[in-house]
Amino acid sequence: MIMSRSEVRTAEDTADTADTADTADTEALGDPGILTDRLLAGLPAEAVLTDPDVTTSYANDMASFCPAGVPAVVVLPRTVEQVQHVMRTATELRVPVVPQGARTGLSGGANACDGCIVLSLTKMDRILEINPVDRIAVVEPGVVNAALSRAVEEHGLCYPPDPSSWEMCTIGGNIGTASGGLCCVKYGVTAEYVLGLDVVLADGRLMTTGRRTAKGVAGYDLTRLFVGSEGSLGIVVRAVLALKPKPPEQLVLAAEFASAAEACDAVCRIMAGGHVPSLLELMDRTTVKAVNDMAHMGLPETTEALLLAAFDTLDPAADLAAVGALCEAAGATQVVPADDAAESELLLQARRLSLTALEAVKGTTMIDDVCVPRSQLGPLFEGIERIAEKYRLTIGVCAHAGDGNTHPTVCFDAADPDESRRARESFDEIMALGLQLGGTITGEHGVGVLKMEWLAREIGPVGMEMQRAVKHAFDPLGILNPGKLF
Repeated sequence: MIMSRSEVRTAEDTADTADTADTADTEALGDPGILTDRLLAGLPAEAVLTDPDVTTSYANDMASFCPAGVPAVVVLPRTVEQVQHVMRTATELRVPVVPQGARTGLSGGANACDGCIVLSLTKMDRILEINPVDRIAVVEPGVVNAALSRAVEEHGLCYPPDPSSWEMCTIGGNIGTASGGLCCVKYGVTAEYVLGLDVVLADGRLMTTGRRTAKGVAGYDLTRLFVGSEGSLGIVVRAVLALKPKPPEQLVLAAEFASAAEACDAVCRIMAGGHVPSLLELMDRTTVKAVNDMAHMGLPETTEALLLAAFDTLDPAADLAAVGALCEAAGATQVVPADDAAESELLLQARRLSLTALEAVKGTTMIDDVCVPRSQLGPLFEGIERIAEKYRLTIGVCAHAGDGNTHPTVCFDAADPDESRRARESFDEIMALGLQLGGTITGEHGVGVLKMEWLAREIGPVGMEMQRAVKHAFDPLGILNPGKLF
């Protein structure tokens, strides 16, 4: 059903658009047929999906323990004007709108609510411009991350953000969650590459933020405000992205440790030594075993932690040698530098297989996203091991160690109610530990539904008040992705 006024309205209307919406035909409220007819007035028939068997398949992303509702309709626009029509219709009829990309998210941020319009932007998938002089790309939100990376590579350029799901996830989704990836330690996260946006607001107006220039500080930075907003402030329909020159091929080193504490010490030594690796990833013994069991990669069964470091500098072999010496000083039992790109890629396969391998342990995983200061990585790994023992669960940890972003992955049997309960409790305890160590509840996955309670704990009551005020300024009716963040 269509959500009623009282369910979606968060405060008294102050905008002119809200006054206009008050004149909406009250008979239309609660009638899915009228909603569909209004949408079809500005959309081609193939863009409006109403078959329940189809719409249900758009109900949720990849997160566990996140409730999802039943959408009234799924819309797949191809143009900015079509998105504007959807939002005008939603405002008129007081219908919630849930924006979606490829639904590879891990926080429930793309989950439908009852009676909503699911606005899937996957059909808006054009790369509109690649400019090697200005080093920018202009893209629609449905462009897949890997497709953009390959396209700019032909121009000798690079789009660095590379989430693990880069072969599936979209740029719009990456912007919505402020996603990261393996190369963040050197190149940073999505937010650092979004220069400007075209955004359709809740009432259907089109707003342009940001710039195409290398520098620009005119007014408030509304572009950054939308990055990580999880579709709660507006619908991104176009993005201007910064590009970098394509770096040289990277070489990778693998270092084996007899304890996670020693591996974390090596990370601290590497960063304190002024080294700038293009990748610095850490896998604990549970993750290494899972990868071995699934892929038979021949990783040492005795390892307690495996650290992968990569450099894409002009002399990567020299950088690897220096880092290898630091790993040995921290207690590494074996250090193996790659000789070429092919060997490097082989070493990275273990890290890329981590989450798939952990899924195979019990069939269901709950992936955390706790980020702590690098100096606190050791205490975090030790604490997670204690939590796994306390709740009698398998919890594997792989981490973007270079920036302190860890992914503790709780493996459990979803058909076992007691094990599912313990999984959720262990997840919460890991987040509490992360905050205790001076960290944050999410480094790149977002808040969504999964971490709403924890967002309030992290930013406090004054912070929550200001965040809600920003939300109300952009979305006075509360129709954009309701029930997410807070």
